Amino acid sequence: MGNALRLLCGNCCKPKTQESDHGVSALVHDLANYENNCQVPARLSQHVAQSKKAQAKLYNKLLQAWKEAKPQPKTAEQASRLVYQTLKGHPKADIEGLLRFYSFPLPSNWIGIPVVEVFPPRPEYELQTFPVDAKAVGDGDGLTVYVDAADPSEAPKVPQAVRSAALRRSKARASRDYRIADALQQNIIDAGYRVDNENNLAKTYKIRMRGIDAPEMQMPYGKEAKAELTKLLQGKCLTIGVYCTDQYDRLVGDIHCNGKFAQKAMLTGGHAWHYEKYDKRPEFKKWEKQARAARVGLWASPNPQKPWEWRKNNPNHRNT
Repeated sequence: MGNALRLLCGNCCKPKTQESDHGVSALVHDLANYENNCQVPARLSQHVAQSKKAQAKLYNKLLQAWKEAKPQPKTAEQASRLVYQTLKGHPKADIEGLLRFYSFPLPSNWIGIPVVEVFPPRPEYELQTFPVDAKAVGDGDGLTVYVDAADPSEAPKVPQAVRSAALRRSKARASRDYRIADALQQNIIDAGYRVDNENNLAKTYKIRMRGIDAPEMQMPYGKEAKAELTKLLQGKCLTIGVYCTDQYDRLVGDIHCNGKFAQKAMLTGGHAWHYEKYDKRPEFKKWEKQARAARVGLWASPNPQKPWEWRKNNPNHRNT
């Protein structure tokens, strides 16, 4: 840890006299530990809702941002700004939980700095998917997709145990030992992959569409919104621009298929709300306004309920 810690610390490792800067030293130590051991602080789960896997992604981003910062933060407020700017596409509650974990000031306490929920200006990366199965569409703004594990961006990340299980499954099916084949398939699924009927190994990703919020399945127009998204995506290969990971370990992104922007289709057809709290794109607001004026989709109802308000009133329902 020594070299990595010295690299990260810089002047931060000098003795501090201000109590507020102790959190900076703690963050530096944790980033160095993550760089060496790929481990996040054990107590972090008490402050953020994300899984350990998602927490690791946060620390990977912070590690890179800290190394690139010139100069590196020395005070709690400077560190707070860096954390917020680096992670601002992630759920607000988790960012604030991380700030509290290190006793950093919250953005609302920054003087003269407006706090706006925004995504990064461009996707971090893109996914190219296999054709979408109708059963993979969960509701009007979320679905499961499969990406070819042989893709150059995926192949290096496939665990050897998954590759071995896929090969053994193929041999078991060839010998008609379906009991063994089914057990191996379940192991593959548990690892976040699947093998289709053509023996293609694919990585499984859960997707949350960026910037829209469709009615929940238990709400009026929930089933209709899901049906519209299914009709739009079924059987098509998608290009997904991924911006971040949410608290449920889903990838948040923009979906394009056959030259169509899926979010635009859902908004202009009146099948979803613009989720303005998390996405300020003016075209989304315009598309929703057009659908409202035309009274199409959910806007045919005189007083449709906002999905986020419905979830607030139904706390036992998983927030999507």
